[in-house]
Amino acid sequence: MTWAIPAAYALLLVLLVYRYATRRPRLSNYAPLVTGPLVSVIIPARDEAVNIEACVRSAVATDYQAVEVIVVDDRSTDGTPEIVERLADGPESRGRARLVRGAELPAGWFGKQWALVQGYRAARGALLLFMDADTWQHPELLPRAVRALEVERVDLLSALSRQEMVSFWERLVQPHVFFALAARVGDLRRVNRTRVEWDAVASGQFILTTRAAYEAVGTHEAVRNSVVDDMALAQTFTRHHLDIFLTHAEEYMGTRMYRSLAGILEGWTKNLATGVPLAFPPILLLRRLAPYLMWLPAFVWIAPPVLWALFGWPWAALATVISLLIWLMVYRVSGAPLHYAVLFPLGAATVAYIMIRSALRGSRRIEWRGRSYHAD
Repeated sequence: MTWAIPAAYALLLVLLVYRYATRRPRLSNYAPLVTGPLVSVIIPARDEAVNIEACVRSAVATDYQAVEVIVVDDRSTDGTPEIVERLADGPESRGRARLVRGAELPAGWFGKQWALVQGYRAARGALLLFMDADTWQHPELLPRAVRALEVERVDLLSALSRQEMVSFWERLVQPHVFFALAARVGDLRRVNRTRVEWDAVASGQFILTTRAAYEAVGTHEAVRNSVVDDMALAQTFTRHHLDIFLTHAEEYMGTRMYRSLAGILEGWTKNLATGVPLAFPPILLLRRLAPYLMWLPAFVWIAPPVLWALFGWPWAALATVISLLIWLMVYRVSGAPLHYAVLFPLGAATVAYIMIRSALRGSRRIEWRGRSYHAD
């Protein structure tokens, strides 16, 4: 019976090889479209001085011809607005970038959604692209995305970016978090055009939609009090019988979400407990239990090496070796240094701690960028 356990790990390895080899759809399959309707790129920014210059420079350097880049400063306390103004006034902007100074945050809103709505109100484009300030884009990203939106005839297109990891904790933790999230999402082809609300997801790092569809669902105002605004927006589209479409775009886009262990802890603590329940059917007990159970799969990676070390069981040793092969593949695909895969039990334990921390805090205590929130 115990030898069935490493057999299960081996099966997971085979399935993972197949999944990575057949990942579809890919943005690279869509030829760039450099002319078309005006696209308004809307970037919310609060205390993003470390990221905003690279983000704006890459956005204005797109090969797509009809584009305006709107950065909404959400009451930053650092030099974010001054950096954007300097870039907007400089020749590299090509007249494409401008700054919108955000108004005071109204009651019942999260800062990001409020900034995005203000950007939408200032935008002129028939297409709206919402991008995070910690992203950068290849010049072909937008041309290919507009082509994909047109070819697929969908209402919302979200591109999955490459996650840039520099520090020790980023490289240790981020692959584990995204592996867990990918395991729930599954094949993007199953998600695309879904009519099952709790299967609908999007990446807020890149959401391209038509103005007509965005207005039809009520804009970001409809999800103004949601921590996971991207998932909530995608599910709102699905409720309105509008089509969403996700695509892999790692070679055209990069994101560095967090730069320290503190940032990782606060960021994922904020997102996980409120986002995970939305990925399950709307059964009250199931959604209430989900945040408290989401850390349990970490035992899959922690148990074999611990049992091997304590008892020397051969089957646990084999399961540990196969686990290492799995994480070598995950880290290779993630672009993180392969030697970090050896630390997979520590990575799994850290993510389990973050998940437990997130569940205990829930929506009662959400703190982000100097603000405190209470979510739906």
